[in-house]
Amino acid sequence: MKNEYALLDSGHGRKLERFGKIILDRPCAQAVWNPNTPTLWKSADAFFTRKDGLQWRGRDKLPESWKATINDVTLKLSTTDFGHLGVFPETRDMWSWITQTLKDEAPKRKTPLKFLNLFAYSGGATLAAAKGGAHCCHVDASKGMVQWARQNAELNGLAEHPIRWIVDDVNKFLTREIKRGNRYDGILLDPPSFGRGKGGELYKIEHALLETLKLVKRVLSDRPCFVYLTSHTPGFTPIVLDNLLQQLLPSGQTECGEMLLTGEDNAFPVPSGTWSRWTLG
Repeated sequence: MKNEYALLDSGHGRKLERFGKIILDRPCAQAVWNPNTPTLWKSADAFFTRKDGLQWRGRDKLPESWKATINDVTLKLSTTDFGHLGVFPETRDMWSWITQTLKDEAPKRKTPLKFLNLFAYSGGATLAAAKGGAHCCHVDASKGMVQWARQNAELNGLAEHPIRWIVDDVNKFLTREIKRGNRYDGILLDPPSFGRGKGGELYKIEHALLETLKLVKRVLSDRPCFVYLTSHTPGFTPIVLDNLLQQLLPSGQTECGEMLLTGEDNAFPVPSGTWSRWTLG
């Protein structure tokens, strides 16, 4: 497996990561410990801070964009004004799980598996599912992010793969899919703590997630493969997500845990979100 990402070190509220040839130093509030390799931090190509406003230091020395392959998925990366890059590397183990699970399930089916990615961002999971042979549907309310995801599909040689690219509010999209009779064998959703839909619709996870999950259940196929729920919202612990999926889908089985940034052997793993997944079993 090709992987050009690594967590190099963390501590003092920051994280040092390598994305391809670029090393970045960014905030990480949960890293309350001391760095393990203080001298390594001098190797950072750029530094992002939220003190006195959002700002990069050294950004002018970076390319406008660059490529990195993370768990066999090649992505275009670029520094944004909010400190994001176009990937959340803590999700990379999930990508590999999705690819392998779909590959294992495909021979048991007469037709291609269908995968739905909601709040889909730059498409890492969509492309992982496509590499697993699934026909995909990628939904995000941001036109810019959907375009970014399409560029990533081209980088992976998947521009012609059956992928529907949808710019829409997730709940409105799901409501229409129910009416159209479209069903999916695998579904991933990573709802934001707070967001806006295509038409400015307000999405607050504590109020909207239950409705989203009810709609998700109605677009599952008769023989679903999995539902994967992830979150970066404080308070939405692995058990919270697991309880939600167990209540939504009482048959089958669930697992849950923390999403982790990992890398060098001497770098502490950094918790960076939570996950739960349901499988038919």
